[in-house]
Amino acid sequence: MNETETAPDYLPMPQGMGVFTAPRLPEHAAPALLMKVTQRLRDLLARMAATDFAEAARVTEDLRLWPEAERALVGDALGFGEVSAYVAPMDTPVHWRVQETAFAGLWRILALDAAEVAREDFLQAGAIPPLLNAAMRNASRPDLPLPDFLPGVMNAPALARELLAQSRQHSPDAPAHVINLTLLPVSEADLETLYNWLGHREVSILSRGYGNCRITSTRLPNVWWAQYFNSMNTLILNTLEVTPMPEAALAAREDYADTLTRLAECLDDMTMAA
Repeated sequence: MNETETAPDYLPMPQGMGVFTAPRLPEHAAPALLMKVTQRLRDLLARMAATDFAEAARVTEDLRLWPEAERALVGDALGFGEVSAYVAPMDTPVHWRVQETAFAGLWRILALDAAEVAREDFLQAGAIPPLLNAAMRNASRPDLPLPDFLPGVMNAPALARELLAQSRQHSPDAPAHVINLTLLPVSEADLETLYNWLGHREVSILSRGYGNCRITSTRLPNVWWAQYFNSMNTLILNTLEVTPMPEAALAAREDYADTLTRLAECLDDMTMAA
């Protein structure tokens, strides 16, 4: 390379990847309280281990039935994972907060009213809490009409028709149909048209792993807007994904198997600390 040449200006890529970190054990918990929470979680773990991953969402634990001191301790014991979600239905003041624990495939779910009082509080196993899919379906419109196309659009008419067709024919077992807007010739008018037509609706998901992936539901059934950012919060991939749930939000079967082992080890440590 001579002095007049410059190196290619590549887009900065993510520099870090999320890895499992065991939650810190509560330092000042009373031994009897710690043992009680440990036993409750062992019972939950036994039910998780006895249930196939495909059916794991059937495994739940209603934390409202726990004494308040135990509910407060379980958050510290399970920690926080990579995926969180927020659901704000338009027809009710109750909203949902979903947080993956440090153990992939084990989620804490809260329903909060307008005063931020918890109406629901439970743990649920599985790839993703079904309530997120249900909220998407409840807010979607299979009969969504085509938008009014703004002046300056290039590919919005074709993309809108493709999304309508893919949404109507999509099967839950089919691979995701992904439209990569980053690689397509789309104008600002195209993006604005699609954004206004599809909307950002009830479900918002953030997956922090290799950078951040921000996922929002749309008005079309099974159509999600997924934007991938690197560790410097630069948008590197902008996609529309036709699928029941984008893969970036899902806990994998292999991760869930690791969770069964890691949670057992964590509970052993809690027993020793009690």
